[in-house]
Amino acid sequence: MTTLAPLLAEMPTRLSEAVRYAVLDGGKRLRPMLVVLGFSLTASSGARGALPDLSAAELEALWPAAIAIELIHCYSLIHDDLPAMDNDDLRRGKPTVHRAFDEPTAILAGDILQTLAFDLLTQTPATGKTAPDIQLTWVRLLARGATDMVSGQQLDLTPPTPAPKEDDLGRMHRLKTGALLRSALLMGAATAQPDDPLHAILEQFIDPLGLAFQIQDDILDATGTAAQLGKTPGKDAAQAKYSYVTVLGQSTAQHRLEETIEDALAALAPLGDTAEPLRACAHYVLTRNH
Repeated sequence: MTTLAPLLAEMPTRLSEAVRYAVLDGGKRLRPMLVVLGFSLTASSGARGALPDLSAAELEALWPAAIAIELIHCYSLIHDDLPAMDNDDLRRGKPTVHRAFDEPTAILAGDILQTLAFDLLTQTPATGKTAPDIQLTWVRLLARGATDMVSGQQLDLTPPTPAPKEDDLGRMHRLKTGALLRSALLMGAATAQPDDPLHAILEQFIDPLGLAFQIQDDILDATGTAAQLGKTPGKDAAQAKYSYVTVLGQSTAQHRLEETIEDALAALAPLGDTAEPLRACAHYVLTRNH
C-alpha cells in the first residue's frame, strides 16, 4: 500500500477511500503470486518447494508488475459487481464498492485503478534496475490481458442463443479469467528473461490452469455458502446464467476441472523439480474452497 499512498493522496478523499476499500483487506492475490512464480522459475534461482525464496532486490523489482496486475483485477471486480453487470451486493465478505459508497464512485474507482496500474509500470524505479524494454513488455502484456478480459466479459453478457456449447464456455472463460492469469505469469517471466524458450511452457501451463480456475468458481457458486465464498452464492442458477455447472451439470463440471488440472501439470513435466511452485499453484486451484 505504500506504493499507492502518494498517488491516492492526490485524489478526492471519497475516491481514494473507495480505492482503498476495493484493494485492501481480502482477495486471493493469485495474480501477484503468479508474477513472482514466473520470475522465480525463469530466473533459474533454484527455488524448491511451494514458495520461491527471492531476495529483497528481486522482490522490489517485481512489485510494479505484481501490484499493477492486482489493480486491474480489482477494477474488474468493482465493475463486475455493478447493477448493470452482475448486480452483486457482497464481495470478499463485505458490501461491494457500489453498496459501501455509491454507484458513480464505484465506476470512477474502477476507472482510476486501470490508470494507476499502467502508471505504476512506467514509473522510473528508485533502484533504476528495471530496464525500459522490460517496462514496455509489462505494459503490452497487461494491456493484452485486460483487453481479452473485457472481451470475455462481453461474451458473458451476450451468450449465444439458444444456449452456449462447452467450446463457447471455454472461449469465454479463457478470455474473461484466463487472460489476466496468463499476463501475470508472463510479466514475471519477462522480468527475468524477456525472450526465454521457457515462456512457451509457461503458456502451455497457464492456459488450462486459467480455465480450471473458472470451472472451480462455477462449482463453488453452486455448492458454497456466503460465509465460505465471501460473495453471494447461487447467482448463476438464480440469474439463469450459463456456467460449467448450469450447462454441463455438477458432476461433468468436476470431471472437466480435474482434466484441465491434469493438462496444466502435464505441461510442466519437462521442468522437473524446478516447477514445484507452479504445481503447488495448480493444487491450490483444484482444492480451494473460496
